[in-house]
Amino acid sequence: MACQVTAQVALYPLRTAHLSPAIEAFAAEMRASGLSVEMGAMSTAVCGDAEEVFAALSRAFSAAAMEHQVVMQVTVSNACPEQGSGGAA
Repeated sequence: MACQVTAQVALYPLRTAHLSPAIEAFAAEMRASGLSVEMGAMSTAVCGDAEEVFAALSRAFSAAAMEHQVVMQVTVSNACPEQGSGGAA
C-alpha cells in the first residue's frame, strides 16, 4: 500500500509588490495535479499518495519560481487525517 500523506504548504513571493502572479501559478499547478487540494487564505492543504504529493509540490514550486522569487514552506505528515474525513486515519 502506498504511503498517504497530508501536506500543509505556504508560498511566500519575495521582492515584489504584486503577490498574486506567483501564488496563482502555484495554485494552478496544484489544482491540475488531481490530488485533494484545499486552498486557504494563508496556506494550502494537499492530500494523497506521498510520491504524487511531492511531485505536485515540485511542479508547483517550479511554476511559481520560473518568473518569481519565492519561498515555499511545507509540513508533511503521514499521521494526519485527510481533510474532511471527520476522524483519525
